[in-house]
Amino acid sequence: MLIVPPIKSQGIKTKLVEWINVNTQRIEYDRWVEPFMGTGVVAFNIKPKKALLCDNNPHLINFYKAIQRKEITSGIVKHFLTEEGQKLLDTNGDHYYIVRDRFNEKGNPLDFLFLSRSCFNGMMRFNKKGGFNVPFCRKPNRFAQALITKISNQVKMISQIIELGDYEFKEQDFKQTLSELKSSDFVYADPPYIGRHVDYFDSWSEEEEKFLHKGLVGSGSKFILSTWLSNKYRTNDYVFSVWKDCYVATKEHFYYVGAKESNRNAVYEAILSNIELKDSITNFEMKSRINNDISQLTTKRRIHIVPKQMALKLEEKTVVNNLHGL
Repeated sequence: MLIVPPIKSQGIKTKLVEWINVNTQRIEYDRWVEPFMGTGVVAFNIKPKKALLCDNNPHLINFYKAIQRKEITSGIVKHFLTEEGQKLLDTNGDHYYIVRDRFNEKGNPLDFLFLSRSCFNGMMRFNKKGGFNVPFCRKPNRFAQALITKISNQVKMISQIIELGDYEFKEQDFKQTLSELKSSDFVYADPPYIGRHVDYFDSWSEEEEKFLHKGLVGSGSKFILSTWLSNKYRTNDYVFSVWKDCYVATKEHFYYVGAKESNRNAVYEAILSNIELKDSITNFEMKSRINNDISQLTTKRRIHIVPKQMALKLEEKTVVNNLHGL
């Protein structure tokens, strides 16, 4: 069963976690380490016995520490979202901005959860002063009872996973996490995707990508790293420069922006590793495939079918956009 965290974020690995699990489940290690924990979806699905989960976003770490300390429980979440959700409905959405201002002043982890589940498109974006600045999703009835129950159950599931393991949550920069690695660790690194626009707690540079590679290799730990290999427009050249000493495993991931097949944009997601994985090939072989226009997939190609109702809606939207010249 797929474990979905209560915190939402763009770029979350929900659709890729099973693939990551398949490629790591036979690897032996003492401690699972994540320098970029994010929502924690990978660790919570892998369920290691011992883990060091780090992020430089203090709100993510504070939220999971609050769950670990039982300051946030499924019951508390249910009561809080019911109360705040009613205020959201009563004010036709204006209460969202009251909560956002309150969160930016005090940083309450329950307010963070509220914003995560009612902001526009589930984005996690902060301004230069560290203030959450994503607008409202424009759905005053956002917190219907069914959604509140769903979120409460997600909190309960995460609480049980944390309680059964030896988990440490740390707010710190990835460079600090790299300095704490041991050769017996297994590292899962999910940095912001270099070369693609990202909305996260901070930006990501080529210098940091190189520092991450050097730190992972120098630690002596086994590791895998999530990134992108290519899309219909270009290839991620950093895979073949910075990470040229790594094995490559790839999976096709679709982003639906239209009902027609031509409007379904595929991205080849990649995991890079210093050890050979179930689905991986050498970096040299992958580069050769690209140069010779051979399939970049190392997993089986999946047939992606858009449900009929969804296809009709997408097609209708496409027609409307064309009529308006969009």
